[in-house]
Amino acid sequence: MSENPSGETGTAARSEAAAETRTGTGTDLGAGTYDVVVVGGGAAGLSAALVLGRARRRTLVVDAGEPRNAPAAHMQGYLTRDGMSPADFLAAGQREIASYGVDRLSGLVTDAVPLGDEGFALTLADGRRVLARRLIVTTGLTDELPAIDGVAERWGEDVLHCPYCHGWEVRDRSFGVIAHPVMPAHQALMVSQWSADVTLFLHTAPEPSSEDAARLAAAGVTVVTGEVAGLVVEESGLTGVRMTDGRVVPREVLFVGTRTTPRDGLLTALGAATHETPLGSFVTVDETFRTSVPGVWAAGNVIGAQEQVVNAASGGYRAAALVNADLLFADLDRKAGVGAV
Repeated sequence: MSENPSGETGTAARSEAAAETRTGTGTDLGAGTYDVVVVGGGAAGLSAALVLGRARRRTLVVDAGEPRNAPAAHMQGYLTRDGMSPADFLAAGQREIASYGVDRLSGLVTDAVPLGDEGFALTLADGRRVLARRLIVTTGLTDELPAIDGVAERWGEDVLHCPYCHGWEVRDRSFGVIAHPVMPAHQALMVSQWSADVTLFLHTAPEPSSEDAARLAAAGVTVVTGEVAGLVVEESGLTGVRMTDGRVVPREVLFVGTRTTPRDGLLTALGAATHETPLGSFVTVDETFRTSVPGVWAAGNVIGAQEQVVNAASGGYRAAALVNADLLFADLDRKAGVGAV
């Protein structure tokens, strides 16, 4: 830990400075009012809070404590954090934002009422209320697993969904893939990069298109028709996939395509515009992560199913920087009388 000129440690100095002033503009904020409330405390939310804390913004993170990657033992592909457990990653982030004076509450935001130029009044499930000049929503999504016996119990162990997250760790083992109902061949083709032994179980999905069938053949993927009844699990872990007709196909790893549901209730209640994707409906944001609702930004899995941790953190960073600029110029324009009618 570095020393500052006064001899205090960097963390202690940051905490003291944050206690002295939370805003760079000198805005007078009441005790229950924040420059920014970040709803959601995962990678996107903590990254946003870190940027805002360093920008001397009075910031609150409200976290329901339901991270999407909680079942995973580790996360991969995040430079310098490769292999770190999700729990350790979040704990480190929470310590970092606290060192810059960012407040954090455990709870669920159940309502947000626009107050015009004054921002938003937020209500938590336990009745607590806070005011925010701006909102960043990073509430993530939930994964709905296929209703196949054993899948939920093995989720995050040898039942996986993201080859970029886990492919290296299970490389060259025998893979099974439960076909996604919308894109039946896509995941099997993707995971063939990590194993030459891949079996695609169509289950309830339609037959692949002729083009995808040709691609599957070129990749050496075996296609099994018929519905999957459940998994065969022994002490060593997953050993096979059991079909409804009694067949058992030996497999060591199973990839599944989940149905994703964004936790966007707060955003849609505020009237945020959405758009359709192959993986469902998601809130629309522009290149600055601003939603269609004035004063509201969103980042992370709440705006897309394929936002891995590193992407979510990047989105939170970018959204926070733009929210800070929005606040800065709003305050300067107010003081200078710019744009006043």
